[in-house]
Amino acid sequence: MQITQTTWRSSPPDAQVLSSLAANPPDWILAFGPEVLLRAAHPALVAACPHSVLMGCSTAGEISREGVSDQTLALTAVHWRGVVTRQSSTDLLDMEDSFQAGVRLARGLPRQGLRAIVLLGQGVQINGTALIQGMTREVGADIPVVGGLAGDSGAFVQTAVMDGQGVSATRLVCAGLYGDDLRVSHGVFGGWSPFGPARRITKADRNVLFSLDGEPALAMYKRYLGDYAKDLPASGLLFPFSVVATNEAADGLLRTILSVDEAAGSITFAGEVEEGGYVRMMQAGTDALVQGAEQAAQALQLQETNGLALMVSCVGRKLVMGGRVEEEIEAVAAVLGADATLAGFYSYGEISPAHNRASCLLHNQTMTITYLSEAA
Repeated sequence: MQITQTTWRSSPPDAQVLSSLAANPPDWILAFGPEVLLRAAHPALVAACPHSVLMGCSTAGEISREGVSDQTLALTAVHWRGVVTRQSSTDLLDMEDSFQAGVRLARGLPRQGLRAIVLLGQGVQINGTALIQGMTREVGADIPVVGGLAGDSGAFVQTAVMDGQGVSATRLVCAGLYGDDLRVSHGVFGGWSPFGPARRITKADRNVLFSLDGEPALAMYKRYLGDYAKDLPASGLLFPFSVVATNEAADGLLRTILSVDEAAGSITFAGEVEEGGYVRMMQAGTDALVQGAEQAAQALQLQETNGLALMVSCVGRKLVMGGRVEEEIEAVAAVLGADATLAGFYSYGEISPAHNRASCLLHNQTMTITYLSEAA
């Protein structure tokens, strides 16, 4: 397995980089950055590497060996020795189409020899939970689905996804990875702490929360937020919800806000919550979030040190950490060592198996790390 990485800060893409890619075309290209740079780079990347599997998305910040950057295009090219990469794409019609979109994506991948799926989706008009459920129904729970939902620098207006055909605000794309030599491990942790009591979800419809303890959810949430309430939905990234089991034990899943409806008094999340269940509001400081990222890296069971660490972290973590956001990337790098290549982005939803279960889930406000490598 060979990995090369470069960062573009301008458009058009660097001719020397394109020439190098064309001379030795990679099997798989990952591109993370703002929509304008994705659109500028796409024709050049396709021309240079017409047979490479190309995928990427817009972000709320790019992650690479250089650390965290904004308004750059972080490009990672992977050459496999024996692993094969196949791509599947579809358009998302609307939020209600999320489950069927997952089904379509999965059906677009050959089943024989499938070992893992890397998934990128648009980030503002999607039910990430349903998307994963659709894919899992087709491929089974034993195939890990990892990746994340695109960002747009925290604006929550329009995100973009890139595949071999182009760049689109409605596109979903995944790469299926095949081969007995593929090694996949994952880690996911948050670092948030609860405040206030657990609240019962008395009315919800999939990813829309209407009431808590019989009170309009938005009104209760605003009461907790105080002065932060005037900045919703953006300020909701600082105060996510934790999904709580009936015994009031933390489930490990966090949910963050996509939008609010003042008239209905409701809150729309990136993933689903269950009516009759419980949630608790959360908060965090930088030290706790950095420790959570370190724990995610420590949870990886590495068999090979020369691999790709696909890191997807939530934009809410970036907002809380501010100028110290580099620290969570540095913490992961210190655990994984110099031979690991870091690549990823700050997202509106993270996709990974949970640390305490095999099935893949949509996470919010977490650091997820998927380590991909080949047997020596």
